[in-house]
Amino acid sequence: MRVTALLEVDRVSMRYGDTVVLEGVSLAVSRGEFLGIIGPNGSGKTTLLRVMLGLLRPSSGSASLFGQPLASFREWRRLGYMPQRTSFDGALPVTAAEVVATGLVSRLGFRRAGPDEQRKVAESLALVGMEKHARTRMGVLSTGQQQRILIARALVCDPELLLLDEPTASIDVEAQSSFYTLLRSFNRERGVTLVIISHDIGVVAQEVSRVACLNRRLLSCGRPSDVLTQEALSTLYGSSVRVVPHVHDP
Repeated sequence: MRVTALLEVDRVSMRYGDTVVLEGVSLAVSRGEFLGIIGPNGSGKTTLLRVMLGLLRPSSGSASLFGQPLASFREWRRLGYMPQRTSFDGALPVTAAEVVATGLVSRLGFRRAGPDEQRKVAESLALVGMEKHARTRMGVLSTGQQQRILIARALVCDPELLLLDEPTASIDVEAQSSFYTLLRSFNRERGVTLVIISHDIGVVAQEVSRVACLNRRLLSCGRPSDVLTQEALSTLYGSSVRVVPHVHDP
């Protein structure tokens, strides 16, 4: 019996005028997976993620969430989304807690957050270690702190599926390490299914359960040890790419 995927795209193609961005991409994500999507700049990664979320309508092909066509899907609280780096004006009078609360729009509609929602915001801030900054303006937080607030926003609705687009771009190595530790705990301890776009092949190889290599078409998809070979990466990024193994010393 075929298991219904949480997320699936079937023969998706996308064009902007005469430019082909995606071509015949088929991919399914099962419950509990941690999928990494890699590829060079301009390979269609962000476009594919937006198609998966229903933010873009493909030129051809179809996409579904939790077994439902995107056109009829309405259970948005079941998923969280963290877009590419968002900048905040230091003068903008919006606090960390207020940003996190925007992740509850699918639950709140047009009503104000009540005690239950405020408690969820506080819990999400605590999950990412930012509870002390609840009333701090976003614009004065560091880049790494802002990234944690954005993931708290994505998590506040208790999603079953979390999609992240370059979540560690422009943050330092220490912040990246703690961020991936956080993601690992969500996936392994809380059962959240994760899809992440990243340029960091080394981190992807260590963290995810499956890798999708995308360059307009889906070139390969499988376990990191099977997919991230010299030959596959040269095909994906060009012949100048070299795989350099690192010995881990505990």
